[in-house]
Amino acid sequence: MRVEAPMRLSAAAIRAKERHFPLFLLTAVLPIVLFPVANLDGTLLQRLAMPLAVTLLVMQSLRALPAWVAHWGGLRLNGIYRLLGLWSALSVWWPVLAAHRPPFVLHLLIVAMRALFYLLTAVRIIQVLANSDRVSARTLCLGAAGYVHLGLTAGLMATVLQLIDPDSFNLGAMALHEELMARLSYFSFVTLGSLGYGDVVPASPVGESFAVLLSISSTLYLSLLIGLLLSRFIASQERELIEKLEEER
Repeated sequence: MRVEAPMRLSAAAIRAKERHFPLFLLTAVLPIVLFPVANLDGTLLQRLAMPLAVTLLVMQSLRALPAWVAHWGGLRLNGIYRLLGLWSALSVWWPVLAAHRPPFVLHLLIVAMRALFYLLTAVRIIQVLANSDRVSARTLCLGAAGYVHLGLTAGLMATVLQLIDPDSFNLGAMALHEELMARLSYFSFVTLGSLGYGDVVPASPVGESFAVLLSISSTLYLSLLIGLLLSRFIASQERELIEKLEEER
């Protein structure tokens, strides 16, 4: 199949979505806040915590970001993206509705598909930031949401690796009822922040390569974000100065 290059996002399409960026940031942070509370074997509120957080994040991802305009063969990429989002939002409710954890293969598929959706969302965030023509508080919210989303995406991808090969990471002393996804999301954010506490460490060549790629991705994202924001800010200041000079003339 041939993938057609995506058309450039228009500034008008981005501005039409800007009002959703602050809420998108809040829903991206929500899973991190609820990780200590979530417990699939606990009370009803504890079982509902993570499904609700993931569902809100998926819905806001679909709502806040402009639609994909690229095509993959005869399929619209936006349709594939939305189907992945729908799968991610519904499959996370399996343990609550079925009252038991899914079988291993199904669990691996659920996590892998959600990781793919999160990865596409992260790519879309970068595209939006790259095509935005101005810097505002809402744009900054999207930039921050992109960084948080990168950590969540890496946590899911690390979970997939650990499920496939349990020797990928040394998880250290996990807390009682702590989920694997929460533990490896902690590892991803510690790696993104270059903290490296050493309580969760790669234990195989694949895990080490993943940690290296995650560190590089974090550095590149922050560098690109700062460069884009500075360039847009300078450009907006130049436009305002030119408009002011023209009015004076």
